[in-house]
Amino acid sequence: MRRGGPSVLGIVLAGGEGKRLMPLTADRAKPAVTFGGTYRLVDFVLSNLVNADILRICVLTQYKSHSLDRHITTTWRMSSLLGNYVTPVPAQQRLGPRWYLGSADAILQSLNLIYDEQPEYVAVFGADHVYRMDPRQMLTQHIDSGAGVTVAGIRVPRTESSSFGVIKPGSDGQTVESFLEKPADPPGLPDDPQCVFASMGNYIFTTKALIEALQRDAEDEESVHDMGGSILPQLTARGEAHLYDFSQNHVPGETSRDQGYWRDVGTLDAYYESHMDLIAERPTFNLYNRSWPIYTHSGQLSPARFNAGGMASESIISAGCLIRGQVTRSVLSPGVVVDPGAVVQGSVLHDNVHIGRGAVVRGAVLDKNVQVPPGATIGVNPERDAELYTVSKEGVIALGKGQIVS
Repeated sequence: MRRGGPSVLGIVLAGGEGKRLMPLTADRAKPAVTFGGTYRLVDFVLSNLVNADILRICVLTQYKSHSLDRHITTTWRMSSLLGNYVTPVPAQQRLGPRWYLGSADAILQSLNLIYDEQPEYVAVFGADHVYRMDPRQMLTQHIDSGAGVTVAGIRVPRTESSSFGVIKPGSDGQTVESFLEKPADPPGLPDDPQCVFASMGNYIFTTKALIEALQRDAEDEESVHDMGGSILPQLTARGEAHLYDFSQNHVPGETSRDQGYWRDVGTLDAYYESHMDLIAERPTFNLYNRSWPIYTHSGQLSPARFNAGGMASESIISAGCLIRGQVTRSVLSPGVVVDPGAVVQGSVLHDNVHIGRGAVVRGAVLDKNVQVPPGATIGVNPERDAELYTVSKEGVIALGKGQIVS
C-alpha cells in the first residue's frame, strides 16, 4: 500500500497444473493461458492488486512456468525506485528436495518472502479467475473485524456447490461458522435457501495469524496442506475466520451488468462461456472500463485490417489480425489471419492462428499457431471432431498449440 496506509504483501498462487483446461495447459501453466484476445489469466488478479495500491507482489509458480515467468518479468515492471515489484517465485524446495504439497505448503516454503517484507497483512489471491475487485474494501473489513483471516465469498446456486469450497456464515453474517470443501448437499443461506457462499480463493491474513496457522498445519501429518482445505477450516475452528461478501465490492466504472462478475475458468466450457460474456452489445463483463483497467502487454503490432470483403460482427479483433473472410461472435488474439471465403463462428482463436481459404470453424478454441488448411472444417461434423480433437461436455472443440488440422 502507499505510504500512510497499512503495509500489505500480495502473494498470488499460480502453481496449479490446470488439467481440466487441457489441451490449453499442455505447454503452459493455467494462469498463463490467453484470455480475451490479449490478456493472460494472471493479468486479472495482478491488475486488481495493483489498482488497489498493493504494489509488492510475489507470484508463486511451479508447473510449466516458463511462459508465465516470461510474461510477468516482461510485462509487470514496477517502480524499483519506490521499492515496488511483481516477481515470479519458482518452487524453492527450502524444506527439502520436494515440490509443493499444496497451496499452504507453497506459502510455508516461501515464508522468507514475508519475513523479508514484514508486512502487517498478507493478501493471498488465486491466479486464474476473471473478475474485477477492489481488495482495499476487503482489507478495510478485515482490519475492522480483527479477524485472523478474511475470505472472499460469492453467492452461487446450491446445485453448483460441489465445485467450490462452501462458506457457512454465522448469525452475524461475517464470522465463518463452517467451511465445507466441495460438498454435495450443503445447507442453503437463511435469506436464500437455493444459494450458498462459494470461496473465491482470495484471502487476507493478519501476518501473525497466517504464520502460526502455516506452522500448525505443517505439523499435522493428516493435512492436505491446502489453503482452502486446511488453513481456512483450521482458523474457522478457532473462530478467527470472517467472510467478505463480494457482492458488496464496487470498482470505479463498473456497470450494473458486470458488478459482482466473477468466473472460475477452470474448464473448457467455463473458459468458452466467459469469452462469450465479452462480446455482447452490453457485455456481461466489460473489458473497456478505463477507470479500473486490466493491464497487459501484447507487443508492437499494426492495427487489425479488413480486406477482400472481410467482415466481423459481435467480435473482439486484436491488433495484427488480417480478416478477409467472415467472423461472427468470436474473440481473435493478435496476428490471426482469416482467408477469403473462410467462416469463423462462435470461436476463440489464439495468437497467429491461420484459417485457410474456404475453411469453416465453429464453436472452437484454437491455441496459438494452429493452421487450418483451405477447405477444412471444425465444428461441422461432431463425430469426426470427437475422433480428432478434444471436445468438452458441452461440445466445445479445443486444439492445442500448433496442433495439426487434417
